Amino acid sequence: MGLTDNYKLNLIQWYPGHIAKAEKNLKEQLSRVDVVFEVRDARIPLATHHPQIDEWVGNKARILVLNRLDMIPPQVRSLWIDYFQNRGEVPYCTNAQHGQGVVGVAKAAQAAGVELNQRRRDRGMLPRAVRAVVIGFPNVGKSALINRLLGKRVVESAARPGVTRQLRWVRISDQLELLDAPGVIPVKLGNQEAAVKLAICDDIGQASYDNQLVAAALIDLVNSLQEQAGELLPKSPLYARYELDPTPHTGEGYLHALAEYRHKGDVERTARHLLTDYRKGLLGTLPLELPPM
Repeated sequence: MGLTDNYKLNLIQWYPGHIAKAEKNLKEQLSRVDVVFEVRDARIPLATHHPQIDEWVGNKARILVLNRLDMIPPQVRSLWIDYFQNRGEVPYCTNAQHGQGVVGVAKAAQAAGVELNQRRRDRGMLPRAVRAVVIGFPNVGKSALINRLLGKRVVESAARPGVTRQLRWVRISDQLELLDAPGVIPVKLGNQEAAVKLAICDDIGQASYDNQLVAAALIDLVNSLQEQAGELLPKSPLYARYELDPTPHTGEGYLHALAEYRHKGDVERTARHLLTDYRKGLLGTLPLELPPM
């Protein structure tokens, strides 16, 4: 039984006009870019992979960044690094909020610049700054990464998906110019299982989902990951936080039981509380995806 079987189909839908416009602007700018930083959420590296990115990147250099590394256990991070390396990609793990891992990302961009300018010299052209773009879903930490690369805050970064609206070039150094692009969401997320994870992690706009359904899905997901690979996860995260055992319940059943136990039966408040706890890391370092074996 899939994660979304017991939820309404197409539970999560959106496509705000500004994202459609952002995508169009981004495509126009991409021809001027040499390097693409693809930022994903380390809790859900597969769900935060944009289906069009391969087509957008084409033959440009791509640097894969797994952000929020502080929100998953070290052994899960190692598994993801192996998974991507086996597929010929080098993932850079960052916690952009605190600047961890950002130096590695900057060096990767510089290396791409050296290569670019060697090619330009070979063709008798003058060297120039490498132009990079940061692409990813809303709220995966792109603005925090850009601020860290710059060493100062220029990009408004807010815990509200879709704050970055305009495209603008930011000069990082003599060697690097960065195009800050708004978060891009696929036109439609055919994969509802991925959509639910994006909603849980707050990587899409809030108007597009129902808190209770998404919180119930989070509980089901945590329970199934505990069964699958409990040794990789914090021990009984829901029980540890709420002192209520989730094992006898479905996600929906647990949400209602927890509402009775904690919030006088207020299911909506319980759902919001649970999602906020997860997003703030209060359930521990809890990934929602593990690399496919």
